Amino acid sequence: MAEPEVQISAVEAEIDDAAADVEMGVESVEGEEMGVVNGGDAAEASQEEGRSPPRATFIDYLKSPIIELLVGSGDDQTLLTAHQALLTRSPFFADAVARFGENATSRRIPLPSESLDAVGCFLQYLYTGEYFPRKLDGVRDTAGLEYDPDVPRIDNTGDQLLKHARVYTLAERLGLPDLKTLSHSKIHRISSTASGEIAYARYVYSHTPSTDTTIRKPVASFWGQRSHVLRHEAEKEFKEMCLEFPEFGFDVLSFVLDAKERRGPEREGRVEEPKSGRKRPRNV
Repeated sequence: MAEPEVQISAVEAEIDDAAADVEMGVESVEGEEMGVVNGGDAAEASQEEGRSPPRATFIDYLKSPIIELLVGSGDDQTLLTAHQALLTRSPFFADAVARFGENATSRRIPLPSESLDAVGCFLQYLYTGEYFPRKLDGVRDTAGLEYDPDVPRIDNTGDQLLKHARVYTLAERLGLPDLKTLSHSKIHRISSTASGEIAYARYVYSHTPSTDTTIRKPVASFWGQRSHVLRHEAEKEFKEMCLEFPEFGFDVLSFVLDAKERRGPEREGRVEEPKSGRKRPRNV
């Protein structure tokens, strides 16, 4: 008899090897200094005169020049716009804007390999400090994210996990650690299935460096703890994943061996009840 489908809940107990996510403190746009808009000249002059530098208001940001962002390639290209003073909070865009020059006739930055949805989330974050679906205060499971009527409660395809994973890798490229933390914390509030988890793991291991243990370690520990249950739901995909990304197989094996070593010789040979196929710990 085929085993029943395992649905992986976002609510679970903590494990030793899961890294706790750091809650992001979103800085208000209105609290930024005027120097972001005016190149720091006003702030430096005020400091030299012994006065506190004036702070930028939201209107100050909206008065800054408009920058065009050409996202995607071919028929999928989409032109977006944003205010320069906000974009330059990212080191990536600050460098791109600096190359325009004073007499530039075009202020357009191409982003041919980026996801339109991820760039949209990034822009929403710049203007509001959050992106949809927003985190809800005081709740740690899937209900801790704003309800989205357009997606199922259980992520069977991995699309919901990938949405936030793409924001994570985009934030890494743009040099925005707070956005990375925010997107990573949302990943851990998604309920999914084994198939969805495989799709997510494949993206993580193909788009992040081996040194990025923040996002890779929870993936390996999740499969290391539950592969004996979940692989029956996606055995073919799990095998393909191990063959396609040997680092994934090595990380999962390392987690299993480390856990066995920590149990100690007194527990060797002891039969334990199998763990349920619940989601990896949501340390948010």
